[in-house]
Amino acid sequence: MIHTSCMPWKPWSIRSPVGTRCPSYDGHAKVPPTWRPLCERKGIWCVRGQSIACSMTWGRVSSPTGRPWRGSTHPDRDAQFQYLHRRAKAFQHQGQPVISVDTKKKELVGQFRHGGREWSPQGQPEEVGVHDFPRKTLGKVIPYGVYDEATNTGGVSVGVDHDTAEFAVETVRRWWRHMGSQVYPKAKRLLITADGGGSNGSRCRLWKVELQRLADETGLRISVCHFPPGTSKWNKIEHRMCCHITENWRGRPLVSREVVVNLIGHTTTTTGLAIRSALDDNSYPTGREVTAEQMERLALKQEKFHGEWNYTLCPRV
Repeated sequence: MIHTSCMPWKPWSIRSPVGTRCPSYDGHAKVPPTWRPLCERKGIWCVRGQSIACSMTWGRVSSPTGRPWRGSTHPDRDAQFQYLHRRAKAFQHQGQPVISVDTKKKELVGQFRHGGREWSPQGQPEEVGVHDFPRKTLGKVIPYGVYDEATNTGGVSVGVDHDTAEFAVETVRRWWRHMGSQVYPKAKRLLITADGGGSNGSRCRLWKVELQRLADETGLRISVCHFPPGTSKWNKIEHRMCCHITENWRGRPLVSREVVVNLIGHTTTTTGLAIRSALDDNSYPTGREVTAEQMERLALKQEKFHGEWNYTLCPRV
């Protein structure tokens, strides 16, 4: 007897070849009937060890899963986008730097398979290992990027320790020291657009403490605007810089840290994207606690509209 509870709502024309067994199912008397696909092209399914040919001529197609569902959204999501846009345009109009920051996906270093395809001599593909177990000597790398939309340039620090707020702010510091200060020598303020979570999250205390240190060192008034929850893909750096880095090293195993740095630094586009990359082999331990007293000493000014997302850190004299 064939159970129809797992069958589609439209009728299937079923014909069961006699004596045909399912190679992936050994059958058991106490196991309830289950449907398992054998070959989607031919519409072969199995029910308790018996192969069944099913007619799929009524409109079913083989397709991957869709991703239309984005979860819950904040009621002020659009208002925050508009606020962020106005702030960025105001800064750029006054000649002040506006940067977008984010952490790229961690990458294994070694002779590992990398997604994508690349040109190679026929019959001589790049050989990689069978397993993707990290090597203790090389481990992983953590690219953290800074992107300046006005100049279409960016800076990337390739970390080797942990993705912490201290590492994130150090990348911003390096960008300002080697790139930003040359382009904006008269800058008095800096606007950072960032995701709402991660090492540069809106609720990360260490992120604010390290930004305060940077403001004290540079004398810049550092303003931060976070994207609403669930909208990190709208961050400029995602589709202006990070995607091109991924495209540049597609199909190439990242055999060493130097290869990672060079591939990032040689990433360019037809619109003139230029990236400066460097290895950051410093140690950034996790678990650093920030006390309430440290937070009270910050020269932190929250904006009237969602102060938890929009705030400014002023240099302390």
